[in-house]
Amino acid sequence: MLSLGIYIIGSLLVIVILHYWRNPKCNGKLPPGSMGWPLLGETIPFFAPNTSLDIPPFVKERMQRYGPIFRTSLVGRLVIVSTDPDFNYFIFQQEGKLFQSWYPYTFTEIFGRQNVGSLHGFMYKYLKNMVLNLFGPESLKNMLPEIEKIANNNLKRWSRQTSVEMKEASAKGRKKIMKMLKRMLEERKSQPRKEQSDFFDYVLEELQSKDTILTEAIALDLMFVLLFASFETTSLAITLAIKFLHQHPKALKELTEEHEAIIRKRESASNGLTWQEYKSMKFTFQFINETVRLANIAPVIFRKALKDINFKEYTIPAGWAVMVSPPAVHLNPTKYEDPLQFNPWRWEGIEINGASRNFMAFGGGMRFCVGADFVKVQMAVFLHCFVTKYKWETIKGGDIVRTPGLQFPKGYHIKISQKEY
Repeated sequence: MLSLGIYIIGSLLVIVILHYWRNPKCNGKLPPGSMGWPLLGETIPFFAPNTSLDIPPFVKERMQRYGPIFRTSLVGRLVIVSTDPDFNYFIFQQEGKLFQSWYPYTFTEIFGRQNVGSLHGFMYKYLKNMVLNLFGPESLKNMLPEIEKIANNNLKRWSRQTSVEMKEASAKGRKKIMKMLKRMLEERKSQPRKEQSDFFDYVLEELQSKDTILTEAIALDLMFVLLFASFETTSLAITLAIKFLHQHPKALKELTEEHEAIIRKRESASNGLTWQEYKSMKFTFQFINETVRLANIAPVIFRKALKDINFKEYTIPAGWAVMVSPPAVHLNPTKYEDPLQFNPWRWEGIEINGASRNFMAFGGGMRFCVGADFVKVQMAVFLHCFVTKYKWETIKGGDIVRTPGLQFPKGYHIKISQKEY
C-alpha cells in the first residue's frame, strides 16, 4: 500500500509539474506553441543541424503549425519566437524601453560578460560610438588601401596552394585568444606608437584618458567580439559569394564586367581602388545584398521583455526572452519571389542604408551592426581583386551546415590561379 501511495503521489506531482510548465502564467493570451519537457524544453530539436539555405526546420515547422509568433523553451528559458516582420520592427524600435539585448549564458561565456551585446544604456552607447570612430566612412576610406593589400596578398598566397578550403573549420578557444590579446595590449603599453595605426592604439589612448569609463576587461571583450565578427561574418559571406559565382555564370559575367570597367577607366591599371570607385559598384552591392540575405550571418537575434507587452492579440510576459529569426524574414515568399533562388537582380534600383522590416542581415534598431559597412567594403574589395586577377575551379563542393545559432560552410575547396592576359 505504501509503495502504491508513493507511486500515486509521484504521478500526481509529475502531472502538476507538466501542467504548470506547459501552461505558463500570463496576464493575457500567450502566443501558441509547445514548451517541451521541463528545463530541457525544445533545446535538442532547436539545435538540430540544417544543410540547406532554407529556414531552420525547428522554426519552419512551428511557423506552419502555430503561425508567425510562437512560444517555446530553450536552454531553460521561456522564449517567444518571432518571424513576423511587424513584430520584429516593433522589437527593434522599442530597444531600451520595452526590450533590451539579452543572450544565453553560453554566449556570454564565449564573448565575455562585458561584451558589447550584453551592455545597456550609456555604456553601450559609449562603446558603440567608440567602434563607429573606427568603422565610420572616413576611417573606411583610409583603410581601403590596406584592405586591398590584404586581399591581394591572400589571393596570391592561395594561388600557390594546390587547393584552398575557403572557410577552415577552426574552433578558437576564448581563453587562448584573450590571453593573446592581453599580451599584445601589454606589449603596446610598454612600446606605444607616436600615431594611432590600429584598434590597439585607439584602445590604449582611451584607457589612458583621465575621464574614461573604459576598463581593460571591457576593452579585451570588445576586441574579442570584433575579431570574431570580422573573421566569422566576412569569411562566411565570402565563401558563399564564391559558391554563388560558381553556380551562376551570368552573375559572374556581370560582376567581372563591372570591375574590369573600373580598371579600364583608370589612368593606370596598376592604381589601387579609390573610394569613388568603391561607391560606383552598383551590381556588386546587389550581389552582396543577395549573398548576405541568403547567408543569414546573424541567424538569431535575442532580446528580453522588460515588462508585460501587448502586441496584436498576444501578451509577452515580462522577463521572457524574445528570439527574432532573420532567415524567416529573408526567405518569406510574399516579400521575395522564389526566395531560395540566388537573384542579385532583385535588388536593382534598391538602396539599403540600414535595416528594414524585410531585410535585417546586420540586425536592426539602435543595435544595428556598426561593422556592417566594414563587412561590405571587405567583400567588395575581395571580389574586385578576385574576379579581375584570378580564375578558379571547385575541387570539392562542401555543404552549408547550420543550426539556428551556428552556421559554417564545411569542406568547400577551390583551386585558384592567376588570369593570363
